[in-house]
Amino acid sequence: MTTVRAYRRLSVEERRAQLLDAALSLFAHRAPEEVSLDDVAEAAGVSRPLVYRYFPGGKQQLYEAALRSAAELLEQCFAQPQAGPLTHRLSRALDRYLAFVDEHDTGFAALLQGGSVVETSRTTATVDGIRRAAAQQILVHLAVADPGPRLRMMVRTWITAVEGASLIWIDEGKQPDVASLREWLVDQFIALLTATAATDPQTAAAARAALALEPADGPVGALARRVIPLVSEAAHLL
Repeated sequence: MTTVRAYRRLSVEERRAQLLDAALSLFAHRAPEEVSLDDVAEAAGVSRPLVYRYFPGGKQQLYEAALRSAAELLEQCFAQPQAGPLTHRLSRALDRYLAFVDEHDTGFAALLQGGSVVETSRTTATVDGIRRAAAQQILVHLAVADPGPRLRMMVRTWITAVEGASLIWIDEGKQPDVASLREWLVDQFIALLTATAATDPQTAAAARAALALEPADGPVGALARRVIPLVSEAAHLL
């Protein structure tokens, strides 16, 4: 007796979202070139022709759509409420970002490192858009409407450091633990901000405003207490 698979009736938007979720799940654990439309259909519990109905461009169209969906999730990581100390906002954003990295480790690495056979100018633009959107959110948190080149470069450098650290963290078997990685990345932001503030008046003003909201027992105070004794030991530098 032949069993006919019954399909649940979904709206166009719901079905498309279902297929994208299935694709993202697969891309999270396998490189894009190792995922076929048959794999996506099986993961979604639908037929291959149905996948083609929603993505007539085939695997390339599906991958680009899944990439945009992932990009939207990553961009949302840095969209935190503009309240409280800056380091607390950064910590919350990094918690969400690193949770995404942890869940989509293989796919995240393929996304940022490129080299996939399905990589195109559109996928490259999508990845670059993630970086620019994240940098813009950080500038919003710094309350700088018209950032100069030094401040923009500092923020984009930190975003690049977050990406690089995330990839290395995956390669190192997700060590150290995610909380330690997040704290280290916040420390890096503080260090970059203060180093840039030393030579750029606009960054200095933003840093003063941000640091004024930091509690003494917060990340900035903890970093200062660790760094000051280290620097003071090299008295010849002072």
